[in-house]
Amino acid sequence: MEEEPARPAAPAAPTTPEGPQPAAAPEPPPVDEAAPEAAPDAGAASDAAAGGSRRRGRTALLIAAAAVLGLVAGTCTGVLVQADREPTKLPPLSQAALAPSTGKAPKPLPADQDRRVRTDGDLRELLLKKPSGAEEVDWLEGSDGWVDLAGYAGSFGDPQRAYEALLGNEFRRAAVTGWEVGERYSVEIRLIQYRQEEVLGAAEANAESQYFATDLADGYYMGGDGGGGGDWSIPGTGDGRAYVDDEPVPGLDSSEFPYQAEAHARRGDIAVEIWVSAAKPIDKKMILGLAERQMERL
Repeated sequence: MEEEPARPAAPAAPTTPEGPQPAAAPEPPPVDEAAPEAAPDAGAASDAAAGGSRRRGRTALLIAAAAVLGLVAGTCTGVLVQADREPTKLPPLSQAALAPSTGKAPKPLPADQDRRVRTDGDLRELLLKKPSGAEEVDWLEGSDGWVDLAGYAGSFGDPQRAYEALLGNEFRRAAVTGWEVGERYSVEIRLIQYRQEEVLGAAEANAESQYFATDLADGYYMGGDGGGGGDWSIPGTGDGRAYVDDEPVPGLDSSEFPYQAEAHARRGDIAVEIWVSAAKPIDKKMILGLAERQMERL
């Protein structure tokens, strides 16, 4: 009896999976080694590198445009709402009236105590008055008592240089007076006022005048030759001084008044110059007295 051929073994029973299983990946097609290798697509490579996410450039642009449109719409809405409202009244520019204080207000200073009131007025009123018995000097005839910048600069040895210096010192105005007592002596007084906005013109003018007076005292006149002349402080002033020469000024020996004395002081923005010419040596009490009385009027 012929033997029955052996049966193949039955396959093992499939096990039941606990959860869904992913489908099996298809087998890749066979690669033809003879076919040329295709060049990779740049766009596909970038999409693959990005993990399959899509580009966001267009979306960001749309969001920005929507934001701009929202701002414009909001601004227009605000303008329309404000245009329909009544205008708000502004507060008055002037300050409300202050309530008056109790008690009496302080009295203003009298003119003899308020120096600024005096010096801002007519400067000629502050000059010493001509004493009785004195005559007005010839060079003051027809004058109104004022000296302009050019006229005052002309009294210096170098008018052009003096003109420039006076401009730099903020020259404001000058008043002058003078008189003559017979054939004994003559007096000239100048009040030179400066603006003193950036330069202390009165102080500089006073210092310069005293410098030249002292320099002359050490030189050929004003007592520099060993005579009895000298200089003294003017009472009531901080730095005012008077100078007297007991010798005739060189070049004026044959003149009517060859002897000279001078005084220089300042108060506030006013420089004071006093000049005395005499036929005989001048007593220091005379020049000091003139200077004291003139300073009291300031």
